[in-house]
Amino acid sequence: MSYSIYHDLEINESIDKVFQAITEPEHLINWWPNRCTGIPKENEVYNFYFTPDYNWYGKVIKVNQNKSFHIKMTESDADWNPTSFGFDLEQKKGKIHIQFWHIGWPECNTHYKRSSFCWAMLLNGLKNYVESGKIIPFEKRE
Repeated sequence: MSYSIYHDLEINESIDKVFQAITEPEHLINWWPNRCTGIPKENEVYNFYFTPDYNWYGKVIKVNQNKSFHIKMTESDADWNPTSFGFDLEQKKGKIHIQFWHIGWPECNTHYKRSSFCWAMLLNGLKNYVESGKIIPFEKRE
């Protein structure tokens, strides 16, 4: 048995801008990791650097311009390694609807629960970044 995290949100901005914010390292660092490298192409590797102890990697398993972006974790910690996460985008009534998922968690443990909470906070940061340019300093992100 594995566990999953799901969050939905709407962003009132162009689909291009939302897609850039979830795929391009220069935008990702404004709402998620401290540093980031990667190219949004299948089989490319992203480096998500949070701290020296949390210097993680994931491989792009699906990318469809302005529609989806999925990553399979490859080098992280024991809880994150078996997981994949993704963003699926759809334009609805002038807003971008994001279905976020993070699947394959081995246990419903404290780390899983904390990660679910953090994703909710980070996705809110994504929304604020894309809609208004607000950047929460890395040290203050959940």
